[in-house]
Amino acid sequence: MKNLSQIILVSFITAFVTASATAYVLRGEGSYPMQNRNVALNQGQKDVAGQEIYEGGITQEQRVIDVVRSASPSVVSVVATKDLPVLEQKFVNPFGNDDFFNNFFGPFQFQVPQYEQKGTQKQQVAGGTGFIVSADGTIITNRHVVDIEGAQYTVVMNDGQKYSAQVIARDPVEDIAVLKIEKTGLPALSLGDSDSIQVGQSVIAIGNALGEFQNTVSVGVVAGLSRNISIPGSGSRPGETIEGAIQTDAAINPGNSGGPLLNTKGEVIGINTAIVVGSQNIGFAVPVNKARRDLAGVQTSGKITYPYLGVRYTIVNEDLQKQQNLSVSYGALVIKGANTEEGAVTPGSPADIAGIKEGDIILSMDGQRIDEDHSLLSLVQKHQIGDTVTLKVLSQGVEKTVQVGLAERPAGL
Repeated sequence: MKNLSQIILVSFITAFVTASATAYVLRGEGSYPMQNRNVALNQGQKDVAGQEIYEGGITQEQRVIDVVRSASPSVVSVVATKDLPVLEQKFVNPFGNDDFFNNFFGPFQFQVPQYEQKGTQKQQVAGGTGFIVSADGTIITNRHVVDIEGAQYTVVMNDGQKYSAQVIARDPVEDIAVLKIEKTGLPALSLGDSDSIQVGQSVIAIGNALGEFQNTVSVGVVAGLSRNISIPGSGSRPGETIEGAIQTDAAINPGNSGGPLLNTKGEVIGINTAIVVGSQNIGFAVPVNKARRDLAGVQTSGKITYPYLGVRYTIVNEDLQKQQNLSVSYGALVIKGANTEEGAVTPGSPADIAGIKEGDIILSMDGQRIDEDHSLLSLVQKHQIGDTVTLKVLSQGVEKTVQVGLAERPAGL
C-alpha cells in the first residue's frame, strides 16, 4: 500500500475566519442509459502529422474535441456552502480611558483591530466536480466532496443553471457518493468498463479546476493500473484508502475531484480523486465499475451496502515476516487497530462466528492467495452479502479451512 504524504484528495477547499480563531473546512448499470459513442480505431493508420486515424477518417485530435463537446454538458460543478459568521472590523484604543497612558503618549493614540460578529451568511467552503449518469438527475461525485458536516450542496450545470442537490448515498469504503437533483431530461454520460482498460490508452479528464475554471480539459494516458494508495488524514478528516486505482498523467487539479476520466469513446472509466503534490502529473482515479456497483445498490435498495468479514488486518510481506518472526511471507495478519479499543475481530461478525482470532493469518479466500496485489478487502468486495467463502487460515502454526458466510457491513464501520 503506497503511503505518500504528498498524496492529497483534489476537492477545492476555502478557508474562513471566526471571531475567535481561523478554521479550515476541508473539504450497476440497471436502467442508467448507455449512450452509444463507440468509434473503432483503424489499426496502423495515421495522418501526415502522425496522429492515429479513427473510423471515418477522424484524427486523434478531432476525436478528443468530439468527446469533450459531447461530454461537457454532463459534467457539473458541486459547491458546498455553510452558514458562517459575518465579522465586522473596528479599531479601538487598547488603553481605553486610562489617563496615565493617554497623557503619556499625548496626541498619539493606539488603535488595534477588533472583530464583532454581525449575524451569519451563507458562504462557499468547498467545491468539486460531478457527472450526470441518468436523465432524471442522478449524479456521481467523490465522497470527500460532499462529506462536510452541516453543509448544503448545489450543482451548477455547464450552462450556469443551479440546482439544490441531495446526497442520496455515501459509499462507506470507496471515495464515491451519489447525488440527486430535481431535474429531468438531462444528458447522461455512458459508463465504460474499467476492467478492460490498458496501460497506454488515451484518456481525457474534465473537471472544475481550482473551483473556478469549470469544465477544464486535460488529455493523457493510463499510466498504471491497480494502484493501492493511502492518503493521510488532515485535521479532523480521516485518511482515505484507494485500492485498485487508475493512475493517469492527464493533469488533475484541486477542484477536479469527482469529475470523469473518459476514454476516446466518450465513456467514463474512472472518477478523478487524488494527485501527488509536486509531481509531474501523477493523478489517480477510482475505477468506474465501483460506481456501477453503488448505482445498482441505490437503485434496488436506496443505499450502498457491502459484505464484510469483520477483521482488522495488515498484509504480510517479507519485511513483516522478519519483524514478527512469522512462518509465511503472505496473507492477512489479524491484528488490533491503532486505537487499542479497536479489537482485531468484531464481536458477532462472520469472522468471530467462524472462530478467527487475533494473531491468525488468513492465507487465501476461495483458493486466491492473499498478498499485496490481492488484499483481503478486495476479495471480499467481489462477493455479495450472504455468499459463503472458503478461507484457509494459519492459527497457532496449524493450517485449517473454514467456511464463512458474509454479512452486511454495519453502518459506521
